[in-house]
Amino acid sequence: MKVLVTGATGMLGSDLCPMLEDSGFEVIETTRDELDITDEQNVKSVINDVKPDYVVHCAAYTNVDKAQEEFDKAELVNAKAAEYIAQACKENEAVLIYISTDYVFDGEKQTPYEPDDPTNPINAYGLTKLHGEQAVEKYCDKYYILRTSWLYGHHGKNFVETMLSLADKPEVKVVDDQIGCPTWTVDLSDAIISFIDEDPDYGIYHACGSGSTSWYGFAKEIYKQKKLKVNLNPCTTQEFPRPAKRPKYSVMNNEGLLRDWKLALNEYLELRIED
Repeated sequence: MKVLVTGATGMLGSDLCPMLEDSGFEVIETTRDELDITDEQNVKSVINDVKPDYVVHCAAYTNVDKAQEEFDKAELVNAKAAEYIAQACKENEAVLIYISTDYVFDGEKQTPYEPDDPTNPINAYGLTKLHGEQAVEKYCDKYYILRTSWLYGHHGKNFVETMLSLADKPEVKVVDDQIGCPTWTVDLSDAIISFIDEDPDYGIYHACGSGSTSWYGFAKEIYKQKKLKVNLNPCTTQEFPRPAKRPKYSVMNNEGLLRDWKLALNEYLELRIED
């Protein structure tokens, strides 16, 4: 079976591609050099030529704050490109796996979000990813939309590495009033592979770590597992203002698709290569 991956050298793609290969799939890794997802003709040409069975669309504009001032660019990468890929997948009868985000929700709910809950993004990034979801639903017959959250991995900047880099500071303050689900790229990759292997019903799924915590709770667990003594203190979102609003509660019900986030974090830290 042939699987084309966009954003193959990104944080998720860097783990997903070798894991797909280990699972016996023929993997076509694409970066912008091989596939410009914002060029409709290039997208059609590449997918028509490769004729993949599955396309895993990992490439995205992910700078949440910068998207506030670069909405058109984020919309092009996250939404218009998804439209091009969805149309090409439909033409070639390929299954599209689109990676989306918890930021399609407004965070006003007090219980975990279900896949069919109403969406209402409160920042530009979330809006462009929602537009991407809508394009996939409109233009592709066979698709999985996988919403994930608070992603970290060995091949890119992420919250875990940031916290570890700050461990020797006199004080580390972390927001304690935003609640979500930390997710390791390896666990998300396992979930993606399970969709290819098991071929469940098409639609929207939540693929995030099980359980939930605040960013402060996440940091506290990182230091606890690393046995680091850090002067860690909670703060409010108002004390740490950012250009883009974040949902205060973006916990998603993953129906057991991924394991407990603390177990995943433990394995990540064990495998982590120290500088």
